[in-house]
Amino acid sequence: MREDGTLFCLQPEEREKARKAVWEECRARAMACAACELSRARNSVVFGEGDRGSALMFIGEGPGADEDDQGRPFVGKAGQLLTQILSAAGIDRKDVYITNVVKCRPPNNRVPQPAEMTSCDQFLQAQIQLIRPKIIVLLGSTPTKWVLKTTEGITKLRGCWYDWKGISAMPMFHPSYLLRYPDGRIQGSPKHLTWQDIQEVKRRWDETRQH
Repeated sequence: MREDGTLFCLQPEEREKARKAVWEECRARAMACAACELSRARNSVVFGEGDRGSALMFIGEGPGADEDDQGRPFVGKAGQLLTQILSAAGIDRKDVYITNVVKCRPPNNRVPQPAEMTSCDQFLQAQIQLIRPKIIVLLGSTPTKWVLKTTEGITKLRGCWYDWKGISAMPMFHPSYLLRYPDGRIQGSPKHLTWQDIQEVKRRWDETRQH
């Protein structure tokens, strides 16, 4: 995608064809990327999956062991919980796009280092530009701090809307954090708060689809 906006001056069919070509080029570059240490131990590059035309995008931290094995984001226990949360709120997972800040698994699921996130940011930014979501949900502290460029913790920021480059962004707890709290019926518990958050996301998403 050229910075001069040429892609968006094309006719709709030509624009979609060009966007697909740029997407595939970006994905191919990510699959072959060796820009940081994470590339050395990976089994898979987990680029992302879902509806590339969706107005709703989810960004997590990075792949775990299951994701590294399968090459798909959020397929382990945390991913299964995310799917359940989406379904309960009336959101079909296939209707949104899901990716991570880094596309390769950090060793022992540690937090990605700044240099690793910097190396991968070109792919994340390209995904955002090509998908052009109206809503981004930031799952956990790492993507929240990285995207919003803040030092505030997820507990303080979750559940609130922030304007990021004209996109509505909401931080939420990462599903892996919620696995520590099995009972979501307790008022004020992380799961209870997440249920409130995802319902607000669904409400905003419904609004975007009405216009």
